[in-house]
Amino acid sequence: MDPSQRSSSALERLPFNNTALKKLPVDDSGEPGSRTVPAACFSRIRTLQPLPRPTFVSHSQSALALLDLTVEDVLSNPLGPEYLSGSRLLPGSEPAAHCYSGHQFGLFAGQLGDGAVVYLGEVESSTHGRWEIQVKGAGVTPYSRDGDGRKVLRSSIREFLCSEAMAALGIPSTRAASLVTSDLYINRDPLNSGRRIPERCSAVLRLAPSFIRFGSFEIFLGRDDFSGLQGPSAGRHDIRAQLLDYVIETFYPCIQKAHSNRKDRNMAFFREVMLRTAKLVAQWQCVGFCHGVLNTDNMSILGLTLDYGPFGFMDRFDPDFVCNTSDKRGRYSYRAQPSVCRWNLARLAEALGSELDAAQAGVVLDEFVPTYEAFYLTIMRKKLGLVRREDADDSELISDLLRLMHDTGADFTNTFRLLGRVPWPVEGDSERATVGPVVDLILEQCATIEELKVANKPTMEDRELAMILSMAQTNPVMFGIVADSPDVSQQLERMGRLKELLETDQEELKKKQRDDWIRWVSRYRRRLARECDGTKDVSLIKKERLSVMNSTNPHVILRNYIAQNAIQAAEKGDFSEVNRVLKVMEKPYSDEFGVESLDGSNANELTVAYDRKPPAWAQKICIT
Repeated sequence: MDPSQRSSSALERLPFNNTALKKLPVDDSGEPGSRTVPAACFSRIRTLQPLPRPTFVSHSQSALALLDLTVEDVLSNPLGPEYLSGSRLLPGSEPAAHCYSGHQFGLFAGQLGDGAVVYLGEVESSTHGRWEIQVKGAGVTPYSRDGDGRKVLRSSIREFLCSEAMAALGIPSTRAASLVTSDLYINRDPLNSGRRIPERCSAVLRLAPSFIRFGSFEIFLGRDDFSGLQGPSAGRHDIRAQLLDYVIETFYPCIQKAHSNRKDRNMAFFREVMLRTAKLVAQWQCVGFCHGVLNTDNMSILGLTLDYGPFGFMDRFDPDFVCNTSDKRGRYSYRAQPSVCRWNLARLAEALGSELDAAQAGVVLDEFVPTYEAFYLTIMRKKLGLVRREDADDSELISDLLRLMHDTGADFTNTFRLLGRVPWPVEGDSERATVGPVVDLILEQCATIEELKVANKPTMEDRELAMILSMAQTNPVMFGIVADSPDVSQQLERMGRLKELLETDQEELKKKQRDDWIRWVSRYRRRLARECDGTKDVSLIKKERLSVMNSTNPHVILRNYIAQNAIQAAEKGDFSEVNRVLKVMEKPYSDEFGVESLDGSNANELTVAYDRKPPAWAQKICIT
């Protein structure tokens, strides 16, 4: 039946109010294909590119609720899969693609833009405010460059699940309301092996108050000295001011109201973006999340986690963890994320140019590291249940814990959850006997000696390594200079740890690890005891400690192989695992779900994932 001949559904009555297209310059050209788009923040999409036989894979009830919709509203509409995959125009929507530029792996890349995303419009929810909705995987736009504008089921499942998992963890994120697949296949190389295989085209319906990013302001940059590229709207300071006004007035109204002076207003805005970014990356670090591609075009102007490409949650703690197989030099490693975010903020300041006072912007940038560290320390104290006081040596306690986790190959998520089982200190108890059972549990999920040997193998090419070691013998002065560089010092640290491992055996290693963990846990208990200073109600403090730890340390995270299990089932036509994983990830701090709900094992044990040791193949999955 023609949709115009039947009564409209809740999905077809979404109250669109597409403010961005009203307040920002829009490219109305119908010219087909990829092209440079000057003097515009958006380009209209004139022709939809339908997916054949679109089929729902999954929905997020909590994300749909932001639009005042239910899953039933979506499923009851026979055109639902078409509407939510960008195959059919929702009444009131105005398809468009956003123009932005960006620095990718440190180099300015010129015009980028929504190459596989179509903005549908902005929906005014009666209870949740305004939400921009867009379809990722909707086909070619003016910004697709050499791409086909399509996304496959594999990457779409990862984005869908992680968007909702991050939101459930309490980490600011774009949302994913639905996932649709189709009968259209395109060739991709999932393992980066040079072998392309056909994969099903799919689409994710994404939500956010706005998808404007740092790179949105970089379209106004002039020619870059290194890349020779420039933004498509280079020098158009009038449009830059228009975009800045729109962002502040719409998304930072308190700042708009508080400042009559434009430069003061803009600086307050920049400081707020810095604060949100510092808090966001602190939250990432505290759950072991690695974004993978922290280019400026993937940094939200609202402080949201934006674009889930090659992301990864750490299994065993490793500060050099890299989740992007194409990031050979570790630019976006776990430990580098805070400094990269500061670097990206500096690029935003450059893009804003004369809209900011340069000296004041520099002061704000200098505030980033201490601001990040304060957020990080606050969360880490909660992860350890240290809620009543802030001691000067807490930072050292945390650093030593992470170092021990790294040295023993301890699982990041499991370890923090297990620390909730550390007994409260009681005067006169036997330290080793008291903490021994918890330490044994921690050791159960630490790495074996063979696994640690592999983990500590130098990653530098043999020839480079040989040159450096030769330099140590022939030119100690030069070696001292080279050894101070971060890359080389990390390699030397690896070699030192590997040498120690080669000179011991599994039994000696476990004894040393047990002693090291007992020492740290004993120190942790002494710190816990100081929580009682000046307070008589110890039972209340103990209860508060466990409550805070259990609400800060998740039972479950979206480990790569959990997502991969769901992907493999879905590629065979079974979408139930996607929905099962979504259900678990929506309650990451709850005891309601354990391993049993995922793989049939005993949920009465401490359960934080499919099993305590991620399988070896889990680290070898290509996650692009």
